[in-house]
Amino acid sequence: MEIRHLTVTSEDSLESAMKILDRNALGVLFVIDNVGKLIGIATDGDIRRALLSGHDLKSQTGDIMNENFISLPADADNATIIKKLDNKIKIIPLVDQNNYLVDYATISRLRRIPIASPLLGGNELSYVSDCINTNWISSQGKYVQRFEELFSASHNGMSALAVSNGTVALHVALKALKIGGNDEVIVPNLTFAASINAVLYTGATPVLVDVDALTLNIDPQKIEDSITKKTKAIMPVHLYGQVCDMDSIMEIARKHSLLVIEDCAEALGSTYRNRPVGTFGDAATFSFFGNKTITTGEGGMVLFNDREVAKYAAVLRDHGMNKTKRYWHDEIGFNYRLTNIQAAIGVAQFERLQEFIDKKRFIASIYNETLSPYDFIQIPIEINETKNSYWLYTFLIKEHAPFTSQQLVSFLSNKGIETRPIFYPLHIMPPYQTFGNHASLSVSTKVSEMGLSLPSSVNLHEEEIRYICNTIESFINQRTVIG
Repeated sequence: MEIRHLTVTSEDSLESAMKILDRNALGVLFVIDNVGKLIGIATDGDIRRALLSGHDLKSQTGDIMNENFISLPADADNATIIKKLDNKIKIIPLVDQNNYLVDYATISRLRRIPIASPLLGGNELSYVSDCINTNWISSQGKYVQRFEELFSASHNGMSALAVSNGTVALHVALKALKIGGNDEVIVPNLTFAASINAVLYTGATPVLVDVDALTLNIDPQKIEDSITKKTKAIMPVHLYGQVCDMDSIMEIARKHSLLVIEDCAEALGSTYRNRPVGTFGDAATFSFFGNKTITTGEGGMVLFNDREVAKYAAVLRDHGMNKTKRYWHDEIGFNYRLTNIQAAIGVAQFERLQEFIDKKRFIASIYNETLSPYDFIQIPIEINETKNSYWLYTFLIKEHAPFTSQQLVSFLSNKGIETRPIFYPLHIMPPYQTFGNHASLSVSTKVSEMGLSLPSSVNLHEEEIRYICNTIESFINQRTVIG
């Protein structure tokens, strides 16, 4: 409802005020002066009491308004608003710095809580300013090297290569490992399309494999069943921060002499047996899109176990140009470089990585506490000494639940809470329907229909997290009673 439908001037009659109250059905009016500044609040109760005490319908609203009221700045965050709203105060006017009425908030009209958003409150501005002040704004500069060094140091000294986004990170990793035309690469059926697209870019054939129902990650047994003479590599994807069974995957890879490219786009900070994801295979890739655990706006990183492969990848990243003979191109390469400005943001973000991981795990702990009592909800699990970084907190609503995932999505949306469905299984989408044995992909199909992600931003206030949980509990209680 627009703010004008809740507004009267101090000179408006009680009769006019009552007509507006009847139309808005919220039981409250904001009273402004003749220039639009908020000076009071009038409720239906205020008007009723005024009439009983001798005022008539032609009395001015300004004569009976309540001047002792709560308002908040127009830029107040959700946490501040939630603190003020209670059983007595159900609607709060929002004003600008000059006390002009500009908006209002209720528990169902909060600013939308996004599924994910970046937190840029560290050294980002300082480092970006340094780039601008020194004129090092393109793909050359100290921050690119520093960003790579930070990644290498935190991932067992593997060679790190900064690139322009997470998708090209996968592409250059596959190309550097000489994967191409006659090869097959095993890919989970439940992942973002970048995983399979990068395989197709190389001319190789993706082989779609089903996922495990508990972890939502690629099922090692299904990997073994899908290996052929053409299989060259396995691409495990650590989905939503949940870690794949790397012991089993690496054992299969060694047994069949296969390469392993870990897609860690969603799992920076996750660990397996106290080792960071990305340190098990021949290569690993990360994404720094705006919704990732750390961001550079767009950006990616590739890790390599073999330094010679890493050197080759660096040539591919820069148009295939010879590193010692400038402008001499040994082969066709790509322009996959990260800019110094992006890397500067990345360095600042990386400095706070552990803080971000701790916050995401704190958010997940509250969600787990809220959802775990319900037998029709499957919360994320941590098994085999894994540590989930909870990029997005993702859970499943089981078939015997008294509601569907879409019903919950709609309810939360109406309360200002953004959610996200799990990815569609790749095999049902037009570009990928010819890959994989469709009869063996039933788990990923079912999981896709049951899954839901909740807001997981590191800049969420605890009040917002509690509000999300309380809203979910309220919905479940309603549906349980109805059921």
